[in-house]
Amino acid sequence: MATYTIRQLSQRFHLPPSTLRYYEDEGILTGVARDAAGQRVYEEKHVHRLGTICCFKGTGMTIAQLKVFFACEQDEPAHIEEILALLDGQQAHVEAQLAELARDYAHIRRKRRYYGDIKAALDAGLPLPKWEEYRDKVF
Repeated sequence: MATYTIRQLSQRFHLPPSTLRYYEDEGILTGVARDAAGQRVYEEKHVHRLGTICCFKGTGMTIAQLKVFFACEQDEPAHIEEILALLDGQQAHVEAQLAELARDYAHIRRKRRYYGDIKAALDAGLPLPKWEEYRDKVF
């Protein structure tokens, strides 16, 4: 059985050790054993749990929501509706984030094209383009 130190998991997940301790204190990273020296000993189950935590946190899920999710996960059949509702809500949240990001990306692409065309016009001694010509275009 592979085991990991707090430093190893910290590096693997790009999290400070204090965050791992916080997750443990909050009850979302459970069952962490200690060695004879009192150091935390993490197992593969913790690696998988941290992967889920990082994924969900990356989508904006709160610690409170993670607590609910992991509590429900302890008895999935009894809490399947709650799990699905939580995941449906998070999916809708991510879809809204993606839509906003797509709008922002399109705006950046328009601005990039506009300023690139300004540079080209300056280099060629031509009249500068007008932003109004780019505002609603898709590039």
